[in-house]
Amino acid sequence: MALLGAVLVIAGLVGLVYTGVATLTSMLLFGWLLLIGGAVGLLHAVQSRGEGYFWLAVVVAALNIAAGVVVIRHPVESAEALTMFAALLFLTGGVFRLVGSVVVRGPQFGWTLLQGAFGLLLGLLVLFGWPRSSLYVLGTFFSLALLFDGLGLVAIGVGGRRIVRLVSAKVSEEGPDRSVT
Repeated sequence: MALLGAVLVIAGLVGLVYTGVATLTSMLLFGWLLLIGGAVGLLHAVQSRGEGYFWLAVVVAALNIAAGVVVIRHPVESAEALTMFAALLFLTGGVFRLVGSVVVRGPQFGWTLLQGAFGLLLGLLVLFGWPRSSLYVLGTFFSLALLFDGLGLVAIGVGGRRIVRLVSAKVSEEGPDRSVT
C-alpha cells in the first residue's frame, strides 16, 4: 500500500507541475470510462432483455457511449464545460453555506460561514478566469486528489506495518498461546 501511495504522490506532484497535461489526461480518462461503462451497460441491457427496465438501460448506455465519444474527440471543450460546471457548483454551494450559516447560527457558525465564503470565492475565481482557467483547474483538482489519496495510502501502509511489528513483538514476548490444546 505504501508503494502504491508513493506512486500516487509522485503522480500528483507531477500533475501539479504540468496541470495542462493533467487536465487533458483526466478528460481522456473520463471519456474512456464513459465509453467503457456505456459498452458494459449496453451488454448488461442486452443480457436482461426480458426485464422491465431494458429500454431505460439501453438509453442510459447509449448516452454514456455518446458522451464518452464527445469527451474523447473534444477534450479541451469538455474541460471548459466541466470547469464551468465546477465553478457553478462552488458558487451555489458557497451561497447555500453562507445563507445557511446565517439563518441557522449553529455551533459551527464561524466554520460554516468561512467554508461558504471560501466556496463562493473559489467559484468566482474559476468563473472570472473561464475559459482560460479550464486549462488548469481540473488538472489541479485531479492532481491534488492523487496527492492526498497517495499520502493516505502511505500513512496506512506505514501505520499498518508498525502495528504488525508491535503485535509480532508482543506475541514473541509472551510465547505461543498454550491455553488452546
